[in-house]
Amino acid sequence: MKADRKETLRYLGYRGQQLDPGTAEMIEAIAAELEQGSSPKSVYQEYECKVNGDRIRIGSLEVESRHLAVNLKGCERAVLLAATIGRTADFLIRKYSVCNMAKAAVVQAAGAACIESYVDEVEDAVRKQARERGLYLRPRFSPGYGDFALDHQKDIFEMLACGKRIGVVLTEGNLMMPSKSVTAVIGLTTKERESCQMEKCSLCMKTDCEFRQEGEANGL
Repeated sequence: MKADRKETLRYLGYRGQQLDPGTAEMIEAIAAELEQGSSPKSVYQEYECKVNGDRIRIGSLEVESRHLAVNLKGCERAVLLAATIGRTADFLIRKYSVCNMAKAAVVQAAGAACIESYVDEVEDAVRKQARERGLYLRPRFSPGYGDFALDHQKDIFEMLACGKRIGVVLTEGNLMMPSKSVTAVIGLTTKERESCQMEKCSLCMKTDCEFRQEGEANGL
């Protein structure tokens, strides 16, 4: 797991601007602090997947979502995944919010880069296991994307026992604590040409892809 420096800058809103030495040094120091202090954990489980129109059933999870249905079309299996980098980012954000808001903002950005990097690693493990069975991955899709309601966080947490297994809990508003945590659905398909070979939509030039996540593709 690493706090990718380019991703950290993207989360901070930099678009090719020249960094002053002081800011570059601060980003490097905070990224290193996060990498050293974080304790990444993950849990994932594969389930039977059925898609009927806009209605999806993944194990005991029942969802009505047009966007998720498009993502999972043709998939008979799907993986539910949860991951976190632990509490270090939240601790540092609280610490620096009192005395240095610039550092707090960098922690936010570097923490987001860290959790994305870690989820990519977990997804690579899922991809390797799937390919051994002749299966390929669709892009991961999280509650809160498109019309995939955030309320389904509760179902995923119950199915994966996230609190017990990786120490992540939900607030009343279905936000995760620690905050640098992710849940996702990953469809498994037997058709390699219908899978996604790109790590991120923002790296892909195929703008007409039906699985494209527009927020990420636009750098948001």
